[in-house]
Amino acid sequence: MSAPASVRLAVLGPMRAFIADEIVDVGGRRQRALLARLVLAKGQVVSVDRLADDLWHGEPPPKALAALQVYVSHLRRALEPDRPRRAAATVVVSAAPGYCLTLPVEHVDAWRFEAKLAQAQQEPQPRRR
Repeated sequence: MSAPASVRLAVLGPMRAFIADEIVDVGGRRQRALLARLVLAKGQVVSVDRLADDLWHGEPPPKALAALQVYVSHLRRALEPDRPRRAAATVVVSAAPGYCLTLPVEHVDAWRFEAKLAQAQQEPQPRRR
């Protein structure tokens, strides 16, 4: 299943999320950290253990898994406000053993920058590079 075409993330500079050019509130510090961690994974699955370690700096509390699930739920609600209840998520996706982002490269500014940089490095002419 593919992500909604209107969801975009900007993480170079202040973190912002957009749906159809409207800024979306993605929540508090830990929800934003969760989203940033998923962006860093570039579409790869990040395990719940890794996410818990990262969000709580290596010392997750006893109920970290429950809190993580709440953060994911809130992010999904923010990024897919029109998704029917109980319908499969298409942006922050559950994938064993954790979660991943399923946005196209061009919808995340950092991913787009890295892709352009890699493309430029392949340019044989220094001036064009």
